[in-house]
This record gives sequence, C-alpha cells and structure tokens, in this order.
Amino acid sequence: MTMAVALLLIVAGSVLFHVFNPWWTTPLASNWKLMDDTLGITLAITGIFFIVINLFIAYMLVRFRHRAGQRAAHEPENRKLERWLIGGTTVAIMALLAPGLLVYANYVREPRDALVLEVLAQQWQWRFRFPGEDGKLGATDARFFSATNPFGIDPVDRAGQDDLLIAGDEVHLPLGKPVLVLMRSNDVLHDFFVPNFRARMNTVPGQVSRFWFTPTVAGRYEALCAQLCGVGHSNMRGYVVVEDPANYKAWHAALPTFAKSQAKAPEAPAGGDARVQQGRALADSKGCVACHTIDGSPRVGPTWKGLYGKTETMADGSTALVDEAFLRSFIRDPQARHVKGFPPVMPKVELSDEELAALVAYIQSLGSPPAQAAAEQKAVR
Repeated sequence: MTMAVALLLIVAGSVLFHVFNPWWTTPLASNWKLMDDTLGITLAITGIFFIVINLFIAYMLVRFRHRAGQRAAHEPENRKLERWLIGGTTVAIMALLAPGLLVYANYVREPRDALVLEVLAQQWQWRFRFPGEDGKLGATDARFFSATNPFGIDPVDRAGQDDLLIAGDEVHLPLGKPVLVLMRSNDVLHDFFVPNFRARMNTVPGQVSRFWFTPTVAGRYEALCAQLCGVGHSNMRGYVVVEDPANYKAWHAALPTFAKSQAKAPEAPAGGDARVQQGRALADSKGCVACHTIDGSPRVGPTWKGLYGKTETMADGSTALVDEAFLRSFIRDPQARHVKGFPPVMPKVELSDEELAALVAYIQSLGSPPAQAAAEQKAVR
C-alpha cells in the first residue's frame, strides 16, 4: 500500500509541476512553431503513458496485494494482452516519429528565395560568411586555412572573391526573410543553436550541414554551441541581430569582401606594424579572441589590454611579471602554470617561432598597466 501511495504522489506531483511550473521554452522568434507542436505531441504521448503505467502499477499493488490464505494463479502467456501491447506500442511510436519526420523534411528543404548564410565553427568562436553580388559562395578546402584566410576560401575561385566575411561573433539578418544556414567546422563537432529560433544543427568536420528558418521578431538573440566541444565550450557564444530590411541592408553593405581581406597591406617602415598585424590575424584564426578580450573586460582568460608588463598572481600564490619570456613559455605550455582567478582551460596551440613572436608582439602592442607606463615615463625623464 505504501508503494501505491508513493506512485500516486509521484504522478500527481509530475502533472502539477508541468501545469504550474514555468518550464516552457523561450518565446518563439521564427517560423518554427512546428517544433513547439512536435515537442507538445511528444510530451503529451509520453505523459499519457507515464500516467497510465504508474496508475496501473498502483492499482495492481492494491488489487493483488498479499493476503493471508490466498495464492496467485500462474498464467505464463496471454496472447490477447500481448496483441494489445504490441498494437498500442506501435501506434504510440508512430505518433511520436511521424510528426518529427515531417518537420525535419521541411527543416532541411529551404525556399528558393532564402538568404544564404554560412556559419564557420572553431574552438571556441563563430565566424560568418555571405555570398557576394554573384550570389554564390566560393569553394573552400582545409589546405587553404591560414592566419590570413581563416575561412579556408580557395584564392583562385572567382566565386569567392566577392564573398562577404564576418570574423566577429555577431551577424545581422533581415526580418521576415527566409535564411538558409550552411555550417562547417574547422576542428571538432559543434552545434549552432539559437534557442529563440528553435533552430539548430550539428556542425560536423568534413561536411556541410544545413537548415533554414525565417526570423519573425526583431531583436538580438544569443547563439550557443549545443555540443560539448572542449574545455571552452561554455564560452562559445555569438549573437544574431534581427532587424528591419533597411538597417540590415546598410550593415550588409559595409562588410569586407574576401578579395579585400587578401589585399597586401603597405609595408611598415620598420617591420613592427606588420608583425603586430600578423599577431592580430593569428589571434583571430587560432581562436584566442574567444577567451581573451582587448577592451579590458575579462572572459575565460585575462584580458590582453594592459597585460604586458603586469604582475600576475598564480594559483599557487607565486607572482610573475608578464614579459616576453613569460608569454612565450605560457603560450607554449599553458598548463604549466595557472593564473589565479581563471580556469586552466587554455589548450596548447601549435605555433611556429615566427607566429609566436608575432602573437607576443600583438599582446605587447595592446599596452602596459597605467602604473607601469607612468613609471616608465618618469624613468625616461
């Protein structure tokens, strides 16, 4: 009897939780109400089975509880009951799968007038690409990836010369326009997910994944990685800004093309600026900007603004001056020492000696702490 009462309380508590607790999904901001409907069907069917099975078990516990002087009759087979169970289970599974299959078929079959957006995933950041005036994305290949070509676009493919590149973590989309999302990964399995759009898809290395949606509500929405892609997974975030077509058109017109990004910059007089520019490109291509900012705000790792020349406290209580030797050793072996207040999640990045020097030069160019800068000026005087 105690078990029967416990089951009844579990059923009642579960139903009340789903009715009164605000567990529902985020407000929908796309055309994919079918996703919500499919989720509702799944919850309804599994909920009915949950209630019926537990109530049946509770009834059996009470109806056939142990009584002195009574003995249960043994019936090894009941073909009628088996047929009912097989038939009911089959219908329930079909009811669960059929709506999902229909929704998925439409999910990957985009309209002809859809705007094409490519999403490139890399630990732990997002990049975006639009086709240019020709309406076609240029060909890509892993052998073309470099610090100056983080999208891996084929430099001899004419279709890629006018591709519009977004190296940051924010992309804009026009309100009410269907968008075809094409996804690639530079390293491991990722998943581009915007909860308010109810749209997501795995991004698998070596293949192009796809889905489409139509944004229906203007706003700024957070994009997440929905696959555990490494120690910096939780920091792999971006933003999708949905705005009216006029504002989107103005933003879109200011995007740089691939050809422009590959144009050679004028030679720096002493070569120092060129090295800093190389370091900036490496910080983008190697994913450093996913964990380190240059505006003074901390992320997963310390900000690079004013880092050079600063005295950092390590996790073991020791201190260290952030100079060129410290940066070189730390980048080469980031797990050897841990900066206090930050998780030891930095991976080992493969860099040549020239690339390492460029990255250190870029960090150095971002300035020294104000106190040290004042002391240096005083010493010069």
